[in-house]
Amino acid sequence: MRPTPPKVLLLGGGGREHAMAEAIRRGGGELLALLPNRNPGIDRLASKVRRADPTDVEAVCAFAKAEGADLLVVGPEAALEAGVTDAVATMGIAVASPSQKAARIETSKAFMRDLMERRKIPGSVEAASFREPARARDFLLSCAYPVAVKPSGLTGGKGVKVEGKDFKEGDKEAAAAYADEVLAKNVGGEASVVVERRLEGEEFTLMAFCDGAEVLPMPLVQDHKRALEGDKGPNTGGMGSYSTADHSLPFLAPEDVSAAQDVVAKTVAALKAEGCPFVGVLYGQFMATVEGPRVIEFNARFGDPEAMNVLPLLESNYVDVCRAMVEGRLEAADVRFARKATVCKYVVPEGYGTPQVAKGARIGVDEKAVEKAGARLFFAAVDGEPAALTMTSSRALAVVGVADRLQGAERSAEGALKAVTGRYYVRHDIGTQALVSRKIERMKGLRIKRAKRAKD
Repeated sequence: MRPTPPKVLLLGGGGREHAMAEAIRRGGGELLALLPNRNPGIDRLASKVRRADPTDVEAVCAFAKAEGADLLVVGPEAALEAGVTDAVATMGIAVASPSQKAARIETSKAFMRDLMERRKIPGSVEAASFREPARARDFLLSCAYPVAVKPSGLTGGKGVKVEGKDFKEGDKEAAAAYADEVLAKNVGGEASVVVERRLEGEEFTLMAFCDGAEVLPMPLVQDHKRALEGDKGPNTGGMGSYSTADHSLPFLAPEDVSAAQDVVAKTVAALKAEGCPFVGVLYGQFMATVEGPRVIEFNARFGDPEAMNVLPLLESNYVDVCRAMVEGRLEAADVRFARKATVCKYVVPEGYGTPQVAKGARIGVDEKAVEKAGARLFFAAVDGEPAALTMTSSRALAVVGVADRLQGAERSAEGALKAVTGRYYVRHDIGTQALVSRKIERMKGLRIKRAKRAKD
């Protein structure tokens, strides 16, 4: 007799969760899905679906109990902040996502910066957190370096404002006004604002499977949060991303990769020492600078869109990897990723990232044509069937090209976009040779400037 497949409960209904759902099914798991929206991709894969808010602890526990869930994996960060993992764990169900306390590495930027300073974790930056508007304003108006101003709590990746991008270089009054707004409106839900030195360089993402002690890194990915081509416009939840077949990125040196991996490993060790071991996927968002990688932030789950780059490449059994994380045996686990490149491009409503976003627009997608183009399709915030989908104000669906080389993956993604009809917006420049070359040249330029300063 065949063993009974494990029942895996997945929380969340976006593109990230669709990729997780596919990985669960490939790993032989029976998928139970709790999500607030109707996701055509997840709905097809799941044996049982419950429409509910993933932050509703009672609803999650009731569904897990009723369906006999064996394992829980969480997509969205808000569910982690709500304490869903802790509640489900008390039911005797295995949980391959971090506890509420461990998730503070994402849910509180003030906690994260304090932890890095106290535990002397490398890769941090000058930072200060404030709860009193007057103190934040005084600090900013006297600050000699360019800044990034961030709500300490969760903002869906859209709350950061950077000097020189979101307000003029040297305009500390605008920075102080934004800090005032964060505290007055309780943006992020924590009544705390973090001010950091602005970093110069190229961003990249390093995600890793963690079992509380052991850390197994995934291929590196570069996300693109700015809404417009050329990395311009407002911050968004992420317009797309790419990864290369060597699992590094073209603008990074091997020592950069090693340094970032060391930071993630020491962060996991620090959380264990704090009494809240981290079990699940830890996401480190880094800036590659001329002084080496610096931490922008940590997330306590898969990135969106980065999950759609790495999970299609996972050659190992994802359900087995989750069990290994829960059972503290990652060191002996078989975790392999295909040596291929990926390019993810998100289809979003026109005006996404601005108050003028178009809501309720109709699009359609020919799934067979996407497959013929050599790409994967992941659904996010849509309603209806693939041939006639209604978009919300958020990201609608993503196409992911997979190939031996980056150029081939980018061509596959572009070919798949031809299968999407209707009025929508997409950043066509993501993964192109022109954009990647600009990033390589930018890092070269920063290194040359540093060398000149050192000589002078």
